[in-house]
Amino acid sequence: MFFYLSKKIAIPNNVKLKCVSWNKDQGFIACGGEDGLLKVLKLETQTDDTKLRGLAAPSSLSMNQNLEGHSGSVQVVIWNEQYQKLTTSDQNGLIIVWMLYKGSWYEEMINNRNKSVVRSMSWNADGQKICIVYEDGAVIVGSVDGNRIWGKDLKGIQLCHVAWSADSKILLFGMANGEIHIYDNQGNFIMKMKLNCLVNVTGAISIAGIHWYHGTEGYVEPDCPCLAICFDNGRCQIMRHETDPNPVLIDTGMYVVGIQWNHIGSVLAVAGSQKVVMQDKDVNTVQFYTPFGEHLGTLKVPGKQMSGLSWEGGGLKIALAVDSFIYFANIRPNYKWGYCSNTVVYAYTRPDRPEYCVVFWDTKNNEKYVKYVKSLISITTCGDFCILATKADENHPQFVLVLCNSIGTPLDPKYIDIGKEMLIFILSPIGFYLIYHVDDTPIGSVDGVLDYSKAIQGTRDPICAITASDKILIVGRESGTIQRYSLPNVGLIQKYSLNCRAYQLSLNCNSSRLAVIDISGILTFFDLDARVTDSTGQQVIGELLNLERKDVWDMKWAKDNPDLFAMMEKTRMYVFRNLDPEEPIQTSGYICNFENLEIKSVLLDEILKNPEHPNKDYLINFEIRSLRDSRALIEKVGIEDASQFIEDNPHPRLWHLLAEAALQKLDLYTAEQAFVRCKDYQGIKFVKRLSNLQSDSMKQAEVVAYFGRFEEAERMYLDMDRRDLAIGLRLKLGDWFRVLQLLKTGSGDADDSLLEQAHNAIGDYFADRQKWLNAVQYYVQGRNQARLAECYFMLEDYEGLENLASSLPENHKLLPEIAQMFVKVGMCEQAVTAYLKCNQPKAAVDTCVHLNQWNKAVELAKNHSMKEIGSLLARYASHLLEKNKILDAIELYRKANYFFDAAKLMFKIADEEAKKRTKPLRVKKLYVLSALLIEQYHEQMKNAQRGKVKGKSSEATSALAGLLEEEVLSTTSRFTDNAWRGAEAYHFFILAQRQLYEGYVDTALKTALHLRDYEDIIPAVEIYSLLALCACASRAFGTCSKAFIKLESLDTLSTEQKQQYEDLALEIFTKHTPKDNRKSELDSLLEGGEGKLPTCVATGSPITEYQFWMCSVCKHCVLAQEISNYNFCPLCHSSVA
Repeated sequence: MFFYLSKKIAIPNNVKLKCVSWNKDQGFIACGGEDGLLKVLKLETQTDDTKLRGLAAPSSLSMNQNLEGHSGSVQVVIWNEQYQKLTTSDQNGLIIVWMLYKGSWYEEMINNRNKSVVRSMSWNADGQKICIVYEDGAVIVGSVDGNRIWGKDLKGIQLCHVAWSADSKILLFGMANGEIHIYDNQGNFIMKMKLNCLVNVTGAISIAGIHWYHGTEGYVEPDCPCLAICFDNGRCQIMRHETDPNPVLIDTGMYVVGIQWNHIGSVLAVAGSQKVVMQDKDVNTVQFYTPFGEHLGTLKVPGKQMSGLSWEGGGLKIALAVDSFIYFANIRPNYKWGYCSNTVVYAYTRPDRPEYCVVFWDTKNNEKYVKYVKSLISITTCGDFCILATKADENHPQFVLVLCNSIGTPLDPKYIDIGKEMLIFILSPIGFYLIYHVDDTPIGSVDGVLDYSKAIQGTRDPICAITASDKILIVGRESGTIQRYSLPNVGLIQKYSLNCRAYQLSLNCNSSRLAVIDISGILTFFDLDARVTDSTGQQVIGELLNLERKDVWDMKWAKDNPDLFAMMEKTRMYVFRNLDPEEPIQTSGYICNFENLEIKSVLLDEILKNPEHPNKDYLINFEIRSLRDSRALIEKVGIEDASQFIEDNPHPRLWHLLAEAALQKLDLYTAEQAFVRCKDYQGIKFVKRLSNLQSDSMKQAEVVAYFGRFEEAERMYLDMDRRDLAIGLRLKLGDWFRVLQLLKTGSGDADDSLLEQAHNAIGDYFADRQKWLNAVQYYVQGRNQARLAECYFMLEDYEGLENLASSLPENHKLLPEIAQMFVKVGMCEQAVTAYLKCNQPKAAVDTCVHLNQWNKAVELAKNHSMKEIGSLLARYASHLLEKNKILDAIELYRKANYFFDAAKLMFKIADEEAKKRTKPLRVKKLYVLSALLIEQYHEQMKNAQRGKVKGKSSEATSALAGLLEEEVLSTTSRFTDNAWRGAEAYHFFILAQRQLYEGYVDTALKTALHLRDYEDIIPAVEIYSLLALCACASRAFGTCSKAFIKLESLDTLSTEQKQQYEDLALEIFTKHTPKDNRKSELDSLLEGGEGKLPTCVATGSPITEYQFWMCSVCKHCVLAQEISNYNFCPLCHSSVA
């Protein structure tokens, strides 16, 4: 961080100043002095030149107003930025609040207590309240509109300072005896503050200043010290909060008159005077510190007595009240920033986040990438990379070095344990690092392990600066010693001694010279390899060069010339060649890069005013004098004279400039010579090609194209009737839209393939931007089937994709890709067609399996004689069964036409459900499904046999053969022979109950009598209970008696249940004789046996007529007169029609 005095404003009549305050938002400066002096000034810069922005811009007083109202010496001036008010008080205790109206300041409110003098005033963070303290101990807190909120008299106390906390909950009162008391915002005493900085201090002391930074712009670190308290004896403490037990302690060694934080709380300025050794007088001094007590620098100010200081709102200037003058000093902050491959990397704090916001601003594309980094220490850049140095944790002395690329992507973080005396050096972007102690003398060996024990060793001479090139590493120490190490094997080669403490070191491009900027801003140069004789007559290596510049805050060597460098001195940039300066350029930018006789500079001050929206205007390029002169000579004098000047001042950039100028004038000889001198092989080849052309107009067109004026070059080609060259030019540029336009203006055989290429290239252009619909039009014209398929897929135009597949010839290489596209969206049929067309039946079958189309998979496998489908199916089915997904397995078998296996599983489910005593209708449905699967199996076997039997055999023969084969295959006859038994059992069971409840008791009895054949399916107790009930209702007590006998003889019933049946039978048959009244009608049903009549599944009655209806699916019968009431078969629910 550097500081230098930049301006001085004199107060008329030599009136001595007492105080100064700078409005942070609007930029007004208020200063108060003796005899009621109160002035409001405003410095404004007026320039349209981008290069002269910031500190470099000339400033003038846009306001210089005397405010009349005070008669005594004005002692306190403070601003309320939020409400644009100025509050002032004088030695008589008069307080005036001033307001801005139409560009001038006027009195708004006046208050005079007439008892005591105001010692201090402070507005809170939001500008709503003001606290005023009087010398006699009176405290008044008022609102912004002038109302008194509360007042208090602190008896027996002399007050001199007041400060609000950031949250406006705490007030600090500074006493005349040096004590500080902590009060709440209602004026209630809390405690005395412990002042660690006054330990071992004797004698009378007074408070020089209390400043509490309110965090309005964020903090440089989480939990950063922000409350600064300083005493006139130079002792200072910086606290995190009002009760901080471990404050940062500083002894400034000066007599202090005032302190103030800058706008972001990163720098504390302490103003006062210091005794000079060997002199009697005191020197006015401003010391600058970080919140952690690190000394940043010292600014000496002329004059007798300094009385106050105030920072500017952006922290780039500081105003100092000295005698009857206001001095302004410019501040060059230590921004955390860097520049790598057209990217400016900079960090700033935000009030809403505890971390640093690091912005990677790509200046070429004007894009920015943001990352948040906790406890950022430093940013350094080299080539295309950037390293962020951060603290890992507050409690652990571990540091992290994060290597990033130019868009902020972390490439390689390294965690290291170091102390301040350690030297860390990253050897390669993703390589290893070495650790040496600065007091060691390494010999250059890289063997061995990292010795972390050195991290805790101290040194009396710490490192203060460091720099490196590809060959050497330079380390500067606080004593002025410079140590030179070799790279990559770190060996100590040489030690040099300087008479200053280095702040910044920089090596030139061939590592022969070292630039040193010391802590007071003096730039010197050291020749590392020069051999000179010292005062004792001994020969030593290294010589301090005879050049010294003051107030230097930045410098950069040229990357391509060891004798060229640029430096910033105050607000001027100087370029030196061989230690001779060129005329300066006014700017306040930080130097990014110096290459090709051009300096790239960035106005970081301007960028950080609005860091979220960096402007390209803040990046400035400066050409050095030799480049400007060469350009002027070429334009105004001629190529020959310019050539001679460049010969005297050679540089590849200048030769390139000459070559381009010679090309413009078709001076091919000079152009070739210049290209040779700047080693531009492409340029040499271009000149050779030009010399082979006959026509000057053709040469001119080629030169125009070389300089990138393509529209003009194309026009020239077309004027020469060389459409082919115009097309060639556009082809090189990849401007396919223009190529297409040019192709359509003419005709030729060679144009067809080029036209196709152009269409495809434009299709690619649209496809890259995901404009698939536009791309399709061009791919169709370019006959690019592969990209067309991709576009159809992206557009979800599957019809177009299907048409494309059908238009392709068989075995086309694109067919498998199209098939795969269909598979991705589950379109099985189209995928199979595509696979079969390219002769990949295996892939087709795999697709069917993948999409669960097993019937199609089995059909394809049979058609193409594939054996593995059966095993695959079985494996998948067993997998489903393991997971207890039986219905999924049935569906799988059914789709694959394995009806018998499906039926077996279905019967199993039906049986299980029957055992669970589930609803009878559900069980019937399951048995019907099982039987239907068996019917499908019968049909499949017949069809299979029909296909096998050839020749003249009749249909009956083939069907018979199918049944015989089926008999051999099916070992379990229950499924095939009696497939419908389960369905019949539950059908009659449900029918009988329905008839009974509807009151058709005779019909219900007939139906119930059929259930006796199904004891293997329905439990006998349910069958005979129902039969007994129906018989009783029908008054067929003979049948009822038989049912009771059967129930009483069942083994499955307990003795208790049997007894209950016996009791019920006794009750019934004591009242009714166990005889059937209509015996003749029930005879046939009761006898049963062979030759039994078919049963009507609609009514449960036996069919005695010759005319009846039979279901084509389940082969069950219904009475002819009944079927007219049904649309579906009562048993299997297949359509009657």
